[in-house]
Amino acid sequence: MIDLVDTHAHIDVDAFEADRTEVIARAREAGVRRQVVPAVDAASWEGLRMTCARHAGLHPAYGLHPLYLTGHDGSHLAALRELIERERPVAVGECGLDFFVDGLDRVQQQVFFDAQLRIARDVDLPVIVHARWAVDAVIAAIRRIGGLRGVVHSFSGSRQQAETLWSLGFFIGLGGPVTYPRANRLRTLVTGMPVEFLLLETDSPDQPDSLHRGMRNEPARLVHVLDSIAELRSQSREFIANATTCNAERLFALTAPQP
Repeated sequence: MIDLVDTHAHIDVDAFEADRTEVIARAREAGVRRQVVPAVDAASWEGLRMTCARHAGLHPAYGLHPLYLTGHDGSHLAALRELIERERPVAVGECGLDFFVDGLDRVQQQVFFDAQLRIARDVDLPVIVHARWAVDAVIAAIRRIGGLRGVVHSFSGSRQQAETLWSLGFFIGLGGPVTYPRANRLRTLVTGMPVEFLLLETDSPDQPDSLHRGMRNEPARLVHVLDSIAELRSQSREFIANATTCNAERLFALTAPQP
């Protein structure tokens, strides 16, 4: 059986409250035995921690997502640092910049993003980055803070931006969007990129693949991302699965999955 890591799944959210155990079981049956579960705000940290403690193969990350900016305050950054130093999760995140949504204060976004990058640097953990319409600004912040490694998840930038991120020690995460035939730039990127910088993700419950359009996404659907990328690259699904799982293990220092 293939061994996959879903490097970005919000399995802790209310969309999975009614059937979370079944969703995790379906994922394991499909070969997705480990998931990285990023937080979005301070209110979610404890619930996320408990969810990951209850289910084997779930690995927490803690952060403050830019889309939840209005709910963040300065005290959350101090609490985040304390939590991360105490719990030692697999990553800091989800954090980043979102210039797509109107009304989100870009200055405040940058304040919270820079602070979380400093935490990741100081505690020597990777960072999980959200970068929607903001890849250049994210790259600038990564350069400015320095000493970082991580992943820009749901990457949608150019080949040049991707190459810059690789040179800075960052992976790119790809999920459902790459399965859509009209995603020409993304599909061209994955066809020719070095596999050592690639991570697979679902971003569940969001961003379903093309065969699941309009429905709740879940980690078991990662196999469809795998198959699409393997086909685009003319490589076996086993090769892509092994390479991307090794990448995830290396970045997040993941423990071996349970049998």
